[in-house]
Amino acid sequence: MRTQLFIGNEWCDASSGQTFPVVDPATEAVLAQVAKGAEADADAAVLKARACFESDEWRGMSPRKRGSLLFRVADLLRARLDEFAELETRQNGKTFFESRIEIGMVVQSLRYFAGWADKISGDTLPVEGPFLTYTLREPIGVVGAIVPWNFPLNIASWKFAPALAAGCTMVLKPASETPLTALLMGELMAEAGFPPGAFNVVAGGGSTAGSALVRHPEVDKITFTGSTEIGRRLMAEAALTNKRVTLELGGKSPNVIFADADLDAAIKGAQLGIFYSKGEVCAAGSRLLVERSVHDEVVERLSERAKKLTVGDPMDKGTRLGAVVSKAQQETVLSYIKKGIDEGARVRAGGKAASHGGKGFFVEATVFDNVTPEMTIAREEIFGPVLAVLPFDDEAHARSLANDTIYGLAAGIWTRDISKAHRLARNIRAGTVWINAYNAYDPGAPFGGFKASGFGRDLGREALDGYLETKTVWVGLGG
Repeated sequence: MRTQLFIGNEWCDASSGQTFPVVDPATEAVLAQVAKGAEADADAAVLKARACFESDEWRGMSPRKRGSLLFRVADLLRARLDEFAELETRQNGKTFFESRIEIGMVVQSLRYFAGWADKISGDTLPVEGPFLTYTLREPIGVVGAIVPWNFPLNIASWKFAPALAAGCTMVLKPASETPLTALLMGELMAEAGFPPGAFNVVAGGGSTAGSALVRHPEVDKITFTGSTEIGRRLMAEAALTNKRVTLELGGKSPNVIFADADLDAAIKGAQLGIFYSKGEVCAAGSRLLVERSVHDEVVERLSERAKKLTVGDPMDKGTRLGAVVSKAQQETVLSYIKKGIDEGARVRAGGKAASHGGKGFFVEATVFDNVTPEMTIAREEIFGPVLAVLPFDDEAHARSLANDTIYGLAAGIWTRDISKAHRLARNIRAGTVWINAYNAYDPGAPFGGFKASGFGRDLGREALDGYLETKTVWVGLGG
């Protein structure tokens, strides 16, 4: 287990000598004391990243060689998948079953963007006059990535894989709750052959190490996944040095079930949409909109399924509901449940804290009925295993409810009427819309939000655009 900062392919203590604890949310045991990076450490990492970016070794490296290094990292990670998955479970509280899926997705992302490294190209432009005019696509420079605790390494890979493929260098600031897999990734990067400074990891607080990256004049781009509130502050601070910014922020995503849907599939999809990874998912289908004629049946059946999602040891292969990431997050989720009850919603399943062996920050899988659109649990992102169910009367009503939010990250639609499905998909303002599915992801499919859910895209070819500049070259042909 790596607990020091990873800067310039070397392990080092924080300049202050301070550490902070990483706690297993399922057992409340301290897993490790990790070096607590701050401004001086972020500065050191940025300067290493800048030196690497300007070096002949990195700038002279062929795109195909960069791709081969990413393929090598993917192979190294695949060989240690269970080790990384267990570490992810220990620090985050999610089940080992889920962690194995997510580390597997990191491998896929590395391989996908490795394949893009030597396929980034410009265009020849048919301009007026005797000129040869063309564009070059060049790396933007040093990238600071600030990532959340819900998918610690997976979301980090959405940043570092395309950034490195594009030829940028990276300083990664993982969440304080979950820095361990990001730090261990530094070991793999060095083993794969990335030069010193190409990939750096500085653990520490968002207000110290994170803010230092945002303010640093040698950082060219910030990519951030986290809350809308923090994203707004980060964007304002980044503007002081004209940094490029990509923001993937919060969500309150509608999952819409029509009466003509395959209800068995829709109910399973609704369960997956809110209870996967204990609801700590930006795109969680936390607002379930159900056509009134099947509303009672859906609520009853879904509530019965939720009651069977008992908490347990996240390392047990039979456990499907792990611990939320921290005591603070457990208290936040429980406060939203109380607010839902106080505002008149009815708990149909769950609604309480839970434990395993008397320990852990668990919350029962919770389903609320009798929810109205103005209620807090229907409007604010809870980031826990809490579902708000609202009825609708027809397609127009469903569209209105779906868009009645400041967010626009994702949505789901369940119906056998393909015309209605495509029509509603066009009319819901969200960056991802699933039809007869939920929580499907692939490295080749771009992901990001509309409205208060942010801008820019992770994953897919579109992610590369966030790490590239376009240069136009004019060549006079004379004559």
